[in-house]
Amino acid sequence: MGTKRADIVIVGTGAAGLFAALNFPKDKKIIMISKDRFDKNDSYLAQGGICVLRDDDDFDGYFEDTLRAGHYKNNKEAVTIMINESREIINELIDVGVEFEKENGKLRYTLEGAHCAPRILHHEDLTGKEITSKLFAAVEKRDNVEMYEYVTMLDVISKDNECQGIVVKDKDGNISEMYSDYVVLACGGIGGLYDSSTNYPHLTGDGVAIALNNNIEVQDLDYVQIHPTSLYSKKKGRRFLISESVRGEGALLYNANMERFVDELLPRDVLSKKIKEQMDIDGTKHVWLSVAHLDDDMIKNRFPNIYKRCLEEGYDITNEPIPVAPAQHYFMGGVKVDMNSMTSMERLYAAGETSCNGVHGANRLASNSLLETLVFARRCANHIMDNYKESNYDNVESISANIDYEKYNNAEELKDNYKNIVMEEIHRMKKSRKK
Repeated sequence: MGTKRADIVIVGTGAAGLFAALNFPKDKKIIMISKDRFDKNDSYLAQGGICVLRDDDDFDGYFEDTLRAGHYKNNKEAVTIMINESREIINELIDVGVEFEKENGKLRYTLEGAHCAPRILHHEDLTGKEITSKLFAAVEKRDNVEMYEYVTMLDVISKDNECQGIVVKDKDGNISEMYSDYVVLACGGIGGLYDSSTNYPHLTGDGVAIALNNNIEVQDLDYVQIHPTSLYSKKKGRRFLISESVRGEGALLYNANMERFVDELLPRDVLSKKIKEQMDIDGTKHVWLSVAHLDDDMIKNRFPNIYKRCLEEGYDITNEPIPVAPAQHYFMGGVKVDMNSMTSMERLYAAGETSCNGVHGANRLASNSLLETLVFARRCANHIMDNYKESNYDNVESISANIDYEKYNNAEELKDNYKNIVMEEIHRMKKSRKK
């Protein structure tokens, strides 16, 4: 695809990348790349909803719920920022056309696990798709944004701890560079490194691996969330998520003898552990989840996507239970950033699941992911513009001459190398935390 130059390069076309792009002025040339199709990112897969501070009286409860779920390992400043800016984010989403469920003309709030009160907005059981598709449509209208599918970031280009751009590979295997004043990493999580995950398999922690290779600070890589309820299947591939909101609306969990064994609204990590323990007791690979006692129309209207997918797998959730099992779901760790999404490398920012400012602590509270992503993607764009300095990379040929392309030629070897780098650091951090 040849060498390219932009003001800002954004790696990723999920909610973080798209919202950052929309918060840059239209006179800035932006390039966005996606490792796969534009819509093949985990933002599209988010089912349950997005949290919001309903009113000022709910601040203490929301703050405590977030910290309790995170085992009080959270960065309290980040939590405060996220909660306080939540209503602005929701208003901006509505402005770009996002539709949330309403009841009697007012926004409908639902409850999920580990929340002390209903504070989650949703669009059926496809909230992530609704938000991300509307953001994508808004970005597509911007003449200043160029978007490229099937382009993979291989490395950052830097000198003296200052980011100058990125090395990329297109779908034909051609390797080239993208130079920019600023780079924003918004390339998702690490689910592709696990055999059982609700994430897309191409999301393999590239941003984290590249950070580790370039001495860019990372944080809490061992904080990996296991979701309690994915649809159990003997098939290989991505696991289908059975949203937290299903249990929030009254779904019940049963063991092999069809006996309830746990509080369904426990924090995700605690509930996942309880389910695994029950599976060991029963000698099974799953437990059962049932909504059959709930109203059929409510199930079909509230969870149309889950209802349809379960039918495809041979289960009618209106009258029978479904098998569920824990699966890797979310990455609380990532490239270390401050409250404005700055990394330890100059001119390099990170937002979304790629990044970590400690807002989630050791375990994310349900439906905080989309909110956190949008809050800090917007802060990222605002901070870049408030401190904008043009780079002096006029002679890109001389920079290109110093890039060792040979190390990028073997794609499979590079992929394995990046996977090993990330997994080794996860295990190292986990081991050191136990000391």
